[in-house]
Amino acid sequence: MLKHTYGNFTFTTTSIEGVIIVDTAMHGDERGYFIETYKRPDFEKGGIGVEFVQDNRSSSMQGVLRGLHFQIEHPQSKLVSVVRGSVFDVCVDLREGSPTWGKWEGALLTAENHRQLFIPRGFAHGFLVLSKGGAEFAYKCDDVWYPNDEGGIMWNDPTIGIEWPPLEGDDVFDESKLVLSDRDKSHPTLASLR
Repeated sequence: MLKHTYGNFTFTTTSIEGVIIVDTAMHGDERGYFIETYKRPDFEKGGIGVEFVQDNRSSSMQGVLRGLHFQIEHPQSKLVSVVRGSVFDVCVDLREGSPTWGKWEGALLTAENHRQLFIPRGFAHGFLVLSKGGAEFAYKCDDVWYPNDEGGIMWNDPTIGIEWPPLEGDDVFDESKLVLSDRDKSHPTLASLR
Protein backbone atom coordinates (compact mmCIF):
# COMPACT_ATOMS: atom_id res chain seq x y z
CA MET A 1 0.00 0.00 0.00
CA LEU A 2 1.28 3.42 -0.97
CA LYS A 3 0.38 6.67 0.78
CA HIS A 4 0.46 10.14 -0.71
CA THR A 5 -0.66 13.36 0.95
CA TYR A 6 -2.03 16.29 -1.02
CA GLY A 7 -3.49 19.23 0.89
CA ASN A 8 -5.63 17.93 3.74
CA PHE A 9 -5.99 14.43 2.27
CA THR A 10 -3.93 11.26 2.52
CA PHE A 11 -4.62 8.77 -0.27
CA THR A 12 -3.76 5.12 0.43
CA THR A 13 -3.83 2.48 -2.27
CA THR A 14 -5.30 -0.92 -1.41
CA SER A 15 -4.85 -4.51 -2.55
CA ILE A 16 -7.16 -3.80 -5.51
CA GLU A 17 -6.03 -1.35 -8.17
CA GLY A 18 -8.16 1.79 -8.23
CA VAL A 19 -9.71 1.33 -4.78
CA ILE A 20 -8.35 4.12 -2.57
CA ILE A 21 -8.78 4.95 1.11
CA VAL A 22 -8.92 8.70 1.76
CA ASP A 23 -8.08 10.08 5.20
CA THR A 24 -8.85 13.70 5.94
CA ALA A 25 -7.04 16.08 8.28
CA MET A 26 -9.31 17.49 10.96
CA HIS A 27 -8.89 21.01 12.30
CA GLY A 28 -10.53 21.43 15.67
CA ASP A 29 -10.59 23.20 18.99
CA GLU A 30 -12.97 23.56 21.93
CA ARG A 31 -15.65 24.99 19.58
CA GLY A 32 -15.78 21.96 17.29
CA TYR A 33 -14.00 20.98 14.10
CA PHE A 34 -13.68 21.64 10.38
CA ILE A 35 -12.74 19.16 7.65
CA GLU A 36 -12.66 19.26 3.89
CA THR A 37 -14.44 16.23 2.46
CA TYR A 38 -13.60 16.81 -1.20
CA LYS A 39 -11.33 19.12 -3.16
CA ARG A 40 -11.03 18.23 -6.82
CA PRO A 41 -7.40 19.37 -7.45
CA ASP A 42 -6.12 17.35 -4.47
CA PHE A 43 -8.24 14.32 -5.38
CA GLU A 44 -6.92 14.40 -8.95
CA LYS A 45 -3.36 14.35 -7.61
CA GLY A 46 -4.38 11.44 -5.36
CA GLY A 47 -5.57 9.38 -8.34
CA ILE A 48 -9.29 10.17 -8.22
CA GLY A 49 -10.05 12.20 -11.32
CA VAL A 50 -13.72 11.40 -11.89
CA GLU A 51 -16.45 14.02 -12.24
CA PHE A 52 -19.11 13.48 -9.59
CA VAL A 53 -22.69 14.22 -10.71
CA GLN A 54 -24.91 12.91 -7.89
CA ASP A 55 -24.75 12.97 -4.08
CA ASN A 56 -26.75 10.52 -1.94
CA ARG A 57 -27.41 9.94 1.75
CA SER A 58 -29.04 7.03 3.52
CA SER A 59 -29.88 6.26 7.12
CA SER A 60 -29.98 2.72 8.51
CA MET A 61 -30.32 1.06 11.90
CA GLN A 62 -27.73 -1.28 13.43
CA GLY A 63 -27.46 -4.60 11.65
CA VAL A 64 -28.71 -3.36 8.28
CA LEU A 65 -26.66 -4.85 5.46
CA ARG A 66 -27.16 -3.24 2.06
CA GLY A 67 -25.65 -4.94 -0.95
CA LEU A 68 -23.87 -6.11 -2.81
CA HIS A 69 -25.19 -3.78 -5.53
CA PHE A 70 -23.99 -2.54 -8.91
CA GLN A 71 -25.39 -0.92 -12.05
CA ILE A 72 -25.12 -3.00 -15.20
CA GLU A 73 -25.12 -0.59 -18.17
CA HIS A 74 -24.37 2.58 -16.20
CA PRO A 75 -21.65 1.67 -13.67
CA GLN A 76 -20.79 4.26 -11.04
CA SER A 77 -17.62 5.31 -9.30
CA LYS A 78 -18.41 6.15 -5.67
CA LEU A 79 -16.76 8.14 -2.90
CA VAL A 80 -18.37 6.89 0.30
CA SER A 81 -18.26 8.15 3.89
CA VAL A 82 -20.19 8.10 7.16
CA VAL A 83 -21.53 11.24 8.84
CA ARG A 84 -23.08 9.49 11.87
CA GLY A 85 -22.23 6.12 13.40
CA SER A 86 -20.00 3.43 11.88
CA VAL A 87 -20.19 1.02 8.96
CA PHE A 88 -18.02 -1.64 7.40
CA ASP A 89 -17.93 -0.77 3.72
CA VAL A 90 -17.10 -3.36 1.06
CA CYS A 91 -16.49 -3.49 -2.68
CA VAL A 92 -16.01 -6.49 -4.97
CA ASP A 93 -14.07 -6.26 -8.24
CA LEU A 94 -16.28 -7.18 -11.23
CA ARG A 95 -14.06 -5.72 -13.96
CA GLU A 96 -13.61 -8.28 -16.71
CA GLY A 97 -9.95 -9.12 -17.23
CA SER A 98 -8.91 -7.66 -13.89
CA PRO A 99 -6.30 -9.72 -12.02
CA THR A 100 -8.34 -9.14 -8.85
CA TRP A 101 -11.74 -10.08 -10.33
CA GLY A 102 -13.98 -11.44 -7.57
CA LYS A 103 -11.73 -10.12 -4.78
CA TRP A 104 -13.02 -7.78 -2.11
CA GLU A 105 -11.71 -4.81 -0.18
CA GLY A 106 -13.25 -3.35 2.97
CA ALA A 107 -12.82 -0.35 5.24
CA LEU A 108 -14.21 0.78 8.56
CA LEU A 109 -15.84 4.17 8.02
CA THR A 110 -16.96 6.16 11.04
CA ALA A 111 -18.12 9.66 11.88
CA GLU A 112 -15.03 9.92 14.10
CA ASN A 113 -12.34 8.77 11.67
CA HIS A 114 -13.72 10.84 8.73
CA ARG A 115 -12.34 8.15 6.41
CA GLN A 116 -13.66 7.82 2.87
CA LEU A 117 -13.43 4.96 0.40
CA PHE A 118 -13.18 5.52 -3.34
CA ILE A 119 -14.64 2.71 -5.43
CA PRO A 120 -14.09 2.93 -9.20
CA ARG A 121 -16.55 1.79 -11.85
CA GLY A 122 -16.91 -1.95 -12.27
CA PHE A 123 -17.42 -2.94 -8.62
CA ALA A 124 -20.27 -4.28 -6.54
CA HIS A 125 -20.75 -2.31 -3.33
CA GLY A 126 -22.29 -2.96 0.07
CA PHE A 127 -22.07 -2.00 3.72
CA LEU A 128 -23.02 -3.22 7.18
CA VAL A 129 -24.10 -0.78 9.90
CA LEU A 130 -22.13 -1.60 13.06
CA SER A 131 -23.07 1.19 15.50
CA LYS A 132 -25.86 0.75 18.05
CA GLY A 133 -27.46 4.07 17.16
CA GLY A 134 -27.52 3.33 13.45
CA ALA A 135 -25.62 5.28 10.82
CA GLU A 136 -25.95 7.91 8.14
CA PHE A 137 -24.06 7.07 4.99
CA ALA A 138 -23.10 9.60 2.31
CA TYR A 139 -21.70 9.05 -1.14
CA LYS A 140 -20.85 10.86 -4.33
CA CYS A 141 -21.35 9.13 -7.71
CA ASP A 142 -19.98 9.85 -11.17
CA ASP A 143 -23.19 8.72 -12.93
CA VAL A 144 -26.84 9.00 -11.98
CA TRP A 145 -28.82 6.08 -10.59
CA TYR A 146 -30.99 4.17 -13.05
CA PRO A 147 -33.63 2.15 -11.15
CA ASN A 148 -34.00 -0.49 -13.89
CA ASP A 149 -30.26 -1.03 -14.26
CA GLU A 150 -29.45 -2.69 -10.93
CA GLY A 151 -27.66 -5.95 -10.35
CA GLY A 152 -26.57 -7.69 -7.20
CA ILE A 153 -24.43 -10.44 -5.69
CA MET A 154 -25.12 -12.52 -2.60
CA TRP A 155 -23.65 -10.72 0.44
CA ASN A 156 -22.32 -13.98 1.89
CA ASP A 157 -21.09 -15.67 -1.29
CA PRO A 158 -18.48 -18.16 -0.02
CA THR A 159 -16.34 -17.78 -3.16
CA ILE A 160 -15.87 -14.08 -2.30
CA GLY A 161 -15.43 -14.73 1.42
CA ILE A 162 -16.07 -11.28 2.86
CA GLU A 163 -15.04 -11.16 6.52
CA TRP A 164 -17.90 -9.15 8.03
CA PRO A 165 -17.04 -7.77 11.50
CA PRO A 166 -19.25 -8.11 14.59
CA LEU A 167 -21.82 -5.45 15.42
CA GLU A 168 -20.95 -2.96 18.14
CA GLY A 169 -21.52 -4.70 21.47
CA ASP A 170 -20.89 -8.20 20.06
CA ASP A 171 -17.73 -10.30 20.23
CA VAL A 172 -18.34 -12.25 17.02
CA PHE A 173 -20.24 -11.73 13.78
CA ASP A 174 -23.81 -13.03 14.16
CA GLU A 175 -25.69 -13.49 10.89
CA SER A 176 -29.01 -13.84 12.74
CA LYS A 177 -28.83 -10.15 13.74
CA LEU A 178 -28.67 -8.87 10.16
CA VAL A 179 -31.50 -6.85 8.65
CA LEU A 180 -31.72 -7.48 4.90
CA SER A 181 -34.23 -6.43 2.26
CA ASP A 182 -36.02 -9.22 0.38
CA ARG A 183 -34.02 -8.26 -2.70
CA ASP A 184 -30.69 -8.47 -0.86
CA LYS A 185 -31.64 -11.94 0.44
CA SER A 186 -32.10 -13.25 -3.10
CA HIS A 187 -29.12 -12.01 -5.12
CA PRO A 188 -27.27 -14.66 -7.20
CA THR A 189 -23.75 -15.89 -6.56
CA LEU A 190 -20.74 -14.39 -8.30
CA ALA A 191 -20.21 -17.60 -10.27
CA SER A 192 -23.73 -17.45 -11.72
CA LEU A 193 -23.16 -13.89 -12.92
CA ARG A 194 -20.09 -14.83 -14.88
